[in-house]
Amino acid sequence: MKAAGEKGQAREKRYVAVVTRTERDGSVVPLRIEWRDGTSYVVEAILDERRAYSQRTGGSGVRYTVRVRGHVTHLFYENPRWFVEAKAVPMP
Repeated sequence: MKAAGEKGQAREKRYVAVVTRTERDGSVVPLRIEWRDGTSYVVEAILDERRAYSQRTGGSGVRYTVRVRGHVTHLFYENPRWFVEAKAVPMP
């Protein structure tokens, strides 16, 4: 599924692996996002956490606003999977 993002950039829902820590109170803290090709990105900070709908790609769940490599982005937990609003790669 694709949707228009900021500045006309198309986005698509991309499911990713996420390394997390579960706190004693049951809250989940995402620590690292892992792409299918093995690339891994550390979650530097969690800026916000709330239930939300992804207007760019569809789907809903817990939306984490995170900072990764100095950029602010959203990471969604759509039980039982995680996804990001990735830049869509145009088909040739």
